[in-house]
Parts: sequence; structure tokens; C-alpha cells
Amino acid sequence: MPLKLTLKPGEKFVLNGGVLINGDRRADLIIENQVSLLRERDVLQPIEANTPVKRIYFSIMMMYLDGGLESGHYNDFTETMTDFMSLLTTESALKKCQHILDEVHEQRFYTALMTCKSLLPFEKERLEYVVQ
Repeated sequence: MPLKLTLKPGEKFVLNGGVLINGDRRADLIIENQVSLLRERDVLQPIEANTPVKRIYFSIMMMYLDGGLESGHYNDFTETMTDFMSLLTTESALKKCQHILDEVHEQRFYTALMTCKSLLPFEKERLEYVVQ
């Protein structure tokens, strides 16, 4: 099933590791085969990976863009995920982490990214509590 991608003027996206920028008009792209694609809003820069969940997200993103579990990013992912899960006591967060692990091992990286993204509010709430 093709993927229709509607881009805003000047919107950036990553397609199979290459950064592309839309021109000055809204555009529709139809992707007919399997690709690694991330919109600019879903791309995390290395300097932004400054919390455990963001580091997990970054590792998954890099596996997605670099072609899988063979990259060194898998080791970063497993180490950070293990440390993060060892601190959790909330069942819902642990279930999300288990879902992320399952998705990564099945190389469904995009789904793992979106589940990981859903952990960001949980982490932010916990970090704000610790800082106060």
C-alpha cells in the first residue's frame, strides 16, 4: 500500500538517510515501496538526546535510518533501555518499554519510535518532580 506524504513549503524529511527539503510550495509525494522515512519533527539531533528516553529514541532512530540491528546503535539502545527499565516501577511505562523491545527485535523501528515518543511526557513529569 503506497504512503502519501504531504509536505509543507520548506519542510525537511529524511529518506533512506538522505535529507531532502521541499520547495516553496506544498507538495504531495507517493512512496510506493518500503523506505526509511522521517519527517523533520520526528528527527532528534544528537545534542538533544539528553535524557534516558531521548537516548533510547535516538538509538532507535539511528537503527531505522542506518539499516538495522547490526549497527553499533543497537548496543547503545540495549544498554540505555536496560538501565531505564531497571528504574521503572510504573506498570504502564514498563509495558511500553516491553513493546519497544519487541518492535526493535522485529525490526519495526518506526513503530518503536512512536511508542518511545509516547514515553516522553511520562519522563518529563518524573524529571520535573525530581528537579522541584
